[in-house]
Amino acid sequence: MKCLPCGLLLLSLIAIGQECRATTQLRNAAAQTAGLCRSKSTDLVFIIDSSRSVRPSEFEQVKVFLAKVIEGLDVGPNATRVGVVNYASKVKNEVSLKTYRNKAALLKAVSKIEPLSTGTMTGLAIQFAINVAFSEIEGARVHAPDVSKVAIIVTDGRPQDNVRDVSARAKESNIELFAIGVGRVDMNTLRQIASTPLEDHTDYVESYSVIEKLTNKFQQALVCDLSDLCVTGDHDCEQVCVSTPGSYKCACREGFTLQEDGKTCRESCSVATDVVFLIDGSKSVRPENFELVKKFINQIVDKLDVAENKAHVGLVQYSSSVREEFPLGRHNTKKDLKEAVKKMSYMEKGTMTGLALRYLLDNSFTPGHGSRPGAPKVGIVFTDGRSQDYIGEAAKKAKENGFTMYAVGVGNAVEDELREIASDPVGEHYFYTADFKTINQIAKKLHINKCPEENPCECESIINFRKKTDATIEALTKKLEGVTKRIAALENKII
Repeated sequence: MKCLPCGLLLLSLIAIGQECRATTQLRNAAAQTAGLCRSKSTDLVFIIDSSRSVRPSEFEQVKVFLAKVIEGLDVGPNATRVGVVNYASKVKNEVSLKTYRNKAALLKAVSKIEPLSTGTMTGLAIQFAINVAFSEIEGARVHAPDVSKVAIIVTDGRPQDNVRDVSARAKESNIELFAIGVGRVDMNTLRQIASTPLEDHTDYVESYSVIEKLTNKFQQALVCDLSDLCVTGDHDCEQVCVSTPGSYKCACREGFTLQEDGKTCRESCSVATDVVFLIDGSKSVRPENFELVKKFINQIVDKLDVAENKAHVGLVQYSSSVREEFPLGRHNTKKDLKEAVKKMSYMEKGTMTGLALRYLLDNSFTPGHGSRPGAPKVGIVFTDGRSQDYIGEAAKKAKENGFTMYAVGVGNAVEDELREIASDPVGEHYFYTADFKTINQIAKKLHINKCPEENPCECESIINFRKKTDATIEALTKKLEGVTKRIAALENKII
């Protein structure tokens, strides 16, 4: 059969293009109108870490981030007042809330800030903000109950002082604390600093080079207080917008799964897959990190479609020997699987990764251990060090048998060994991080359930494509309605 329905594809794509152009035009109009919308009255203080771990080039990127957030604000004595506190082992009040009443002068002052390049006294900096930066003498509007007090803290390390108690005092003083962590930051510290809900007040970026991606979040948090962002259309959800206090979350319709960007949706796959974890339980991991590994496993379990006729999960721990924690198919709900993972005890011996791979070949993916004939086989190998035995032959045979192998390394893991374990393309099946605290970022990137590629020239694929197109157009239409409501709300606010 020739690709006759491709004309339908073209018509659908044209329809999407027209909707997108209409949405863009209305968004531009809304943005122009929003320029007249005054900011919430806010006293905003940036608290920025310039300890010796922050290189000069990275500190410049922090200043760019500050400048971009400021550019989106309505800076003025009756709108947003901005202060900047710079800290390392000591604290320096770079910009007071009372100093700059226009944006241009403020941006120039920010561009001239220099790093202090000593220790990391985050608690001292927060205490300084309470006592000085947010004081009336420095320009804070302490007697105006309708003025919000907001502090945005940027740090890349573990503080050398206590932050829990001083952060609690800041919150008691009605200061809303946002904590941004970079690189090898201590995540527990961020949670101690941040206001609740933590998911709205805690952010992490892998490096200073990508900190700018947080700009929109803080501009939206500080500008134009329109209560229900889902109603006004001021969101980027592809399918479903769920309102939360002062913000929103995205969700998907039945049959779709929310992707890692937290906004777009993909069609769920119901392919029966056998997934086995090979987890390093050697003594170098250490008990506290082993708990983080168990959380990593459960993060991936959360992303699987676990059921009797869908994904089955098995778990094997190895050190100097190999121990099957549970075989494929024993637990067929996410709740049962996650409970079983939490109960896993730490072996704490050597690192025999080759022995573990041979166990996977000879046992885990056999019918006697729950493996299903015809089901795709996926192995996820986690290790933190060099194997004490040879892995090459077993790793090669696993891939020759058609197993899809993922290799995840942390700390002292040998990257050449990880690449040897990983399936092709290696870049999609091999992951490494220097710190156990950041393995949750790997869990977000690791995709196991992948829908098969559709041939757009097959009739069934055309029908599915049309359904997706109709759903996309419906979502765009709703967003169009939301943008229209937003324009109306902004016009009323101006009047």
